[in-house]
Order: sequence, then structure tokens, then C-alpha cells
Amino acid sequence: MVKLGHGIFLAVFVSTLMILAMPMANASYTVKNLNVTMTLNQNTSAHVIESLQVVISNQSVSQYSTNRVALNLTLSNWQALIGPLLVQHIISPSGSIYNFKFLPGPIVNQNGQHIANIILAYDVDNVTSVNETGPRVFNYRFNSKVFNFEHGVSGEILTPNTTLTITMPQGSQIQSVYPIPDLPVFAFTNDYKNVTTVSWLNGEPLTKFTLVFIIKQSIEAEVSIFFATAYKDLGIFTYIIIALAVVLSIFYIYLRASK
Repeated sequence: MVKLGHGIFLAVFVSTLMILAMPMANASYTVKNLNVTMTLNQNTSAHVIESLQVVISNQSVSQYSTNRVALNLTLSNWQALIGPLLVQHIISPSGSIYNFKFLPGPIVNQNGQHIANIILAYDVDNVTSVNETGPRVFNYRFNSKVFNFEHGVSGEILTPNTTLTITMPQGSQIQSVYPIPDLPVFAFTNDYKNVTTVSWLNGEPLTKFTLVFIIKQSIEAEVSIFFATAYKDLGIFTYIIIALAVVLSIFYIYLRASK
């Protein structure tokens, strides 16, 4: 009887799993477009936001709404439903990914279709490398090995209906870039003057991707970074040292004036 009880329990358990899995198996999602946006930081990291817009079939609307509020579904579960485009397309082989957020958006109706935007947001280390080539002049080079897009015959390319956008730190000046960005349209002819955001559209080759830009740091920024680094290393003692330096300076000026 004990064996029979275990057999009944196992049958009920398997049947329950099959019932739960049926809506997922019948779910139908079509990727409409993918936007990958990178905001580069001066510390060589990047903040990445990926927005995947999907069309949801009528029979899958209920399942998507249920999955959206479920607390036990992982990114792998969603990848099994949506498909291979629901991945992190920026992965640093020599860095880490952190501050990861996954946000499946609500369903909206557009031209008779059920549309939803699925958002991936995360930070990545070592997206660029930097060298100081002169006094307060920093040369940044993008690391194309972080790309995790589709591989074609000639190498890695942007997948269909995909837009890649890179925003560099304020004050950046592009030195070289390949392939030529699709947006802004006239950036190339203007030598990328005052352009810090560039975009590439679907089909662009990424095998020989190059992006080099420089940042000329002001004296004020250099001083600010110096004190920020000092505070990181010394903590509260930074303020004590600064206060002591100010007192000594005032005392020195007073002695000079009193002679």
C-alpha cells in the first residue's frame, strides 16, 4: 500500500507539472525589435538597457499576464518562452555584471496587436580601456569583445530589427569609429563634433568594431577626482588633513604679514 501511495502521488505530481507546462508550450511570442543602449562611464564601466518589444498572440495574453506577476520565474524561464534574443548582449569577459534588473512590461494594444516591452538593465565592468596620453587628456578604446550578438558568415552582426546606441561621457570627442554610425546622419561629415551619442541599425557588422574617443579633463575635475580618491582611501581623515592644511596656510600667511 505504501508503494501504491507513492505511485499515486508521483502520477498526480507529473500530471500537475504537465498542466502547468502546457500554457508555456503553447505560448507564442514574436520579437518585433530590440534596442540596446549603452552609457559609457569614465571608470571604463557601462550602464546597459535592453528593450525587447514582442508581439503576443491572442492565446498567449493570459499566460504572459500570469508570468509577469509570478515571483518564481527566472530569466531562464522567460528565455525559454521568448527565444534567444532575450539575453544580455553586453558581457565583459574580463569583468562582472551587477545591478541586474529584469522588467517584463504590461501588454498594450497597438493596431490590433498585443505588444509588450521587456527590459533588461545592468552594469558591466571593463567595457572600455583608458590611457592618459597627455596632461589631463584620456584616450578611451571600446572593447568589442563585450558584444554578444548573432554570428553570421563573416562574424558577429547586429540581428534584424536591432538598434545599438552608445552614449559617451559628456565632453568626449570621437577620434575614430567603425563602422560609420547610421545616426546621427551627418555626424561623419561633421567629424563628430559635439556628438556623444551614436547608433547603428540592424545588419551592421561588428567583427571589426572600433570606437576611440578622448576626454580632456579640466583642472577642477582633476582636483575633484583627487579628493574623491583621497576620501575613498583615507575616509574621514581626508577632511582632517584638508582642515590642517588650511590652518597651516592661514598661519603661514599671518606670519608673513606680521614681519
